[in-house]
Amino acid sequence: MKFRCDGLELSEAIATVSKAISNRTTSQILEGIKMVCGEDKIILSATDLEMSIEKSIRAEVDSAGETVVPGRLFGDYIKKLTNEQIQCELNEKNQLKISYTDSEGCLQCMEISEFPQLKEVNKDNYFQVGKEDFKTLINNVNYAVAQDDSRPILKGILLEVNSTSIRAVAVDGCRLSIANKPVIMSTAEFKIIVPGKNLYEITKMLDNEGDIKIYVHSNNIMVDLGDTIIINRLIDGQFINYRQIVPKEFATVVTINKEQLEDAIDRASVLSRIDKNNLVKFDIKEKNLMLTSNSEFGNTKENITVGVKGNDLNIAFNSKYFYDCLRVIDNTYIKINLNSQIQPCVITPCEGEEFLFLILPVKAR
Repeated sequence: MKFRCDGLELSEAIATVSKAISNRTTSQILEGIKMVCGEDKIILSATDLEMSIEKSIRAEVDSAGETVVPGRLFGDYIKKLTNEQIQCELNEKNQLKISYTDSEGCLQCMEISEFPQLKEVNKDNYFQVGKEDFKTLINNVNYAVAQDDSRPILKGILLEVNSTSIRAVAVDGCRLSIANKPVIMSTAEFKIIVPGKNLYEITKMLDNEGDIKIYVHSNNIMVDLGDTIIINRLIDGQFINYRQIVPKEFATVVTINKEQLEDAIDRASVLSRIDKNNLVKFDIKEKNLMLTSNSEFGNTKENITVGVKGNDLNIAFNSKYFYDCLRVIDNTYIKINLNSQIQPCVITPCEGEEFLFLILPVKAR
């Protein structure tokens, strides 16, 4: 195997596929990047058995071949050569010789036969959605994906797709997020659970122009971006019945300027985050919402003029949970829907069903 390529293009390709290199593995081969050299391109790929990424770049190929290089070591080395034209050659000792200007380096490669075969995904079934809509959809729910391993199913995002729309749902036990966007088309109805961190990585690879097709086959999805292919294994199991969690009626409905509330909670949290519960109290009375936070170091009060329908109410929340959902909302005004001090708060747009965020209250001391 022998080829020449641009150092910057190779470095960027390594950075892309490295997103699929396992951080916690007992298998050394999963720390590697496979390189396949043929015709006028190199194909790099990496996998952690849950997510696989394949990236192609242009190259001048003298002889075809393939090998597996130590991923992070190779990436760190090539990152220093982004202004160089690089020549790579595999020798009989399975070492990759990297030449540039009048210098060279050498990396010991891994056994190619040990690298897992990437899954093949049939392209018959798919749904098509605008890139910008898909990015917004995932960003609107990703903050509520569970981070611990106690319930693996909650580390995923539920995607429900029909002929007209796609819904994303995430829940971590303290909050629930739902977002809806239109689809361009869908060949079938889908109900799949995809690891949240992997969907988020996909959104970071998308620009805002055009649309993408997401192929669904067996227990995998695939996104084909032309020179980059991402394959994700789905999470098996039954997602939580989120529809049962959301109240249907509310005793108190507050209409509020989103930016005012976000800024007020941000300021109040300076003191509240000293407390382990990040407690911020909401006192809703007539046309006023007063936010208060207290700690041994001081206290703060924030007053906001609001529209209120229904009962007055005192209720408390973890300020971080409330702020996390507000920062992904673009709407000027939102509704805060409440029933009592111990029942969930539901945040919705004033019109439409673009999103729904649910937060459990905290018992105030």
